[in-house]
Amino acid sequence: MKATPLSNCERRFLLRAIEERKRLDGRQCYDYRNVRISFGADYGCCIVELGKTRVLAQVSCELVPPKPNRPTEGILFFNLELSPMAAPGFEPGRQTDLLVKLNRLIERCLRNSKCIDTESLCVVAGEKVWQIRLDLHLLNHDGNIIDAASIAGIVALCHFRRPDVSVQGEDVTVYTPEERDPVPLSIHHMPICVSFAFFQQGTYLLVDPSEREERVMDGVLVIAMNKHREICTMQSSGGIMLVKDQVLRCSKITAVKVAEITELIQKALENDQKVRKEGGKFGFAESIPNQKITAFKMESAAVDTNKVEEQAEEIIMKAEPPSEASATPILHTPGTAQIGEGIENSWGDLEESDREEVVEEEGESEATAFECQKMETEDTSTLVEAKRDEPIVVSDSEEEEVVILEPQELPRKTRMQTNPKQENASKRAFNKRRRKKRAAR
Repeated sequence: MKATPLSNCERRFLLRAIEERKRLDGRQCYDYRNVRISFGADYGCCIVELGKTRVLAQVSCELVPPKPNRPTEGILFFNLELSPMAAPGFEPGRQTDLLVKLNRLIERCLRNSKCIDTESLCVVAGEKVWQIRLDLHLLNHDGNIIDAASIAGIVALCHFRRPDVSVQGEDVTVYTPEERDPVPLSIHHMPICVSFAFFQQGTYLLVDPSEREERVMDGVLVIAMNKHREICTMQSSGGIMLVKDQVLRCSKITAVKVAEITELIQKALENDQKVRKEGGKFGFAESIPNQKITAFKMESAAVDTNKVEEQAEEIIMKAEPPSEASATPILHTPGTAQIGEGIENSWGDLEESDREEVVEEEGESEATAFECQKMETEDTSTLVEAKRDEPIVVSDSEEEEVVILEPQELPRKTRMQTNPKQENASKRAFNKRRRKKRAAR
């Protein structure tokens, strides 16, 4: 893992805060972060949150031949994956030293402690046994991966149910969950890891270190213990020298923390089993808190439907009957009206004054157009006559004939003056024809 190194200022700040018995998240030196357990829809699937560190655990099984040296015991397989989704420093598909160390510690905690009865996984001695596979995926890294992974692993194993089988001679029958209820694994105890971080060569001690505290620590001590105060495994790394009193002090703290976590696990398993039996809602979607913006959920309100018909009749009796008379159209301006169901078509007619104004405007526009057309025809006639009087000069050269046209200035357009009496007469005639056409319509 290639994490971004801390600056000297950040390092000095963290070490000084530890010397003053203060932590960035407000915890005390021996406080553990909150543990939250969520179960999936299938057996053997869970998510454990230790603060902001999240680990997904999934258990699966299959029938395989046993190992030659242990023909009557099942097989346990553990795998922890660190993806770049959890932290940018993790590289996919690479076996780093941290990943190898965490995988070995998980195996010693769960397999070497004999917490699972492997002989109960035998179906046919020497031929078929159950292989239990535990896959752990780190979803978010905020320190203390091993504690979160050990809790998620033991919770998933306790929650898992394998299919029931029956053996008749050499035939092995595997039943579906609909045919027979699945069988839980035989688990003797629950080993849980608790990590301790040491600073300044063991002078200061912190429980459940965060990601920033892990960067400045000198060494770490991991103790795996069950609620019976039996130490399953212990590992110290970092090159620090610990005295006997420090180890005993850490073991006493571990016993208290393991007892609290074990009780939390048992309550979570009992609640999930109770919900499944009652047919309630379960799974990751139901574990999302309702305080988030993306979770829309309203409490169902009880509605009394016993007197619905009586209440409906009362409402109908008190209601006023609809009016049968149709509304008369309202003419806000001349030339507008209303058209609709039950209303007559009553488009308003124009008044006489408005009508005369419209007729006069139309007469003026037509008279103006007539004048323009007349002027254009006169201009074209003058141009044609001018072209007829133009002289044509022909050269006497025998080689080529050249025709020279001398341009003349075109006459300017002059506005044709019309008699106002003739103009008024033409307007009145036009308006008279327009009235006749309207009357005919």
